[in-house]
Amino acid sequence: MFDYDLFANERLIQAMEANGSPATAIKLMAHLLAAEQVWLERCKLISPSMPNTWPENVTIDQCKKQVPKRYEAWVTFLNQISHEDIDKIIPYHSFTGDYFENQLGDIVTQVLNHGTHTRAQIGQQLKFAGAKTLPITDYSYYLRVLNS
Repeated sequence: MFDYDLFANERLIQAMEANGSPATAIKLMAHLLAAEQVWLERCKLISPSMPNTWPENVTIDQCKKQVPKRYEAWVTFLNQISHEDIDKIIPYHSFTGDYFENQLGDIVTQVLNHGTHTRAQIGQQLKFAGAKTLPITDYSYYLRVLNS
């Protein structure tokens, strides 16, 4: 699923570049990537490296560079854990200081679903900015590309 996440993020970055990189779309992509990083840091039981998941003054080039980095970081982490670890409870604090616990598998699902949701918001912003078409980022389309 992280291969699909990479595929969809790269296609959306290309669409953002082709449509003038609207500021709101960049802000949303930066948020998506920051959330992926924060959740990974939580899964690794390390303190967050950022104060929130809404970084400021991010450029399309920075987002473009972060997409493969977030992918590699997640895939490396997942390849290092055991099958049993997916049920492991991950304790963490929200940015407001509240304590929570979630199973690792549920966090992975959250990260992937959040990516899909945020990419849809980015697509909407691209349409608002005048994009005539959007890239196809459906999972079924990804599978057809993968298997062709």
